[in-house]
Amino acid sequence: MLVPIIVWAIVSSQMEVAFAVFLIAGVSDAVDGFLAKRFNMTSELGALLDPLADKALLVSIYLALGIWGDIPRWVVILVVSRDIMIVAAVIVSWLFDKPVEMKPSKVSKLNTAAQVAYAALVLASLAFGFKPAPYDIVLMGLVTVFTLSSVSLYLVEWLRHMSTIEAK
Repeated sequence: MLVPIIVWAIVSSQMEVAFAVFLIAGVSDAVDGFLAKRFNMTSELGALLDPLADKALLVSIYLALGIWGDIPRWVVILVVSRDIMIVAAVIVSWLFDKPVEMKPSKVSKLNTAAQVAYAALVLASLAFGFKPAPYDIVLMGLVTVFTLSSVSLYLVEWLRHMSTIEAK
C-alpha cells in the first residue's frame, strides 16, 4: 500500500519522504514476517502476497529512479526483465497444467537483499545529499551478478521442470 506514496515522492523530488516511507515499508515487512513465523500465523495467501508486494515495491522504485536517471537504465532493465521472465515462466507452466513450485533460492534472497540495499543507498544519497561512491558501484555490481545468477538458476530449474511435458 506504500508503493504509490514512494513513487509519488520520487517523481515529486521529495526524496526524504521517499526514503522514510521506504524504511517504513521495509521495517513493517520485516515485523510482519517475524510475527507470522514466531506465532505460526503463516498462510498460503501470505506466502503468495508477501513476495509480490516486495517485487511491486522494488520494481516501482527501480523504474521511478531509472526514469529520473538516478539509477542506470540498464540496471532497471536487468532487474525488471528478471521479474518479467520469472512471471512469464510461471504463467506458461500454469497454461501447460504443469505449475512450478516457487521457492526462493539463496541466490534469489541475496539478489533481493542487494536490490534493497542499492535502492536504499540511492534514495538516502538523494534525500541527504551525499555522494554514494564507491558503495553504489559495489552494490550495483552485486545487483548485476545476483540478478543474472538468479534468473539463470530459475531458468535452468524451470526448463528441467518443463522438460517432462509429453507431446500429445
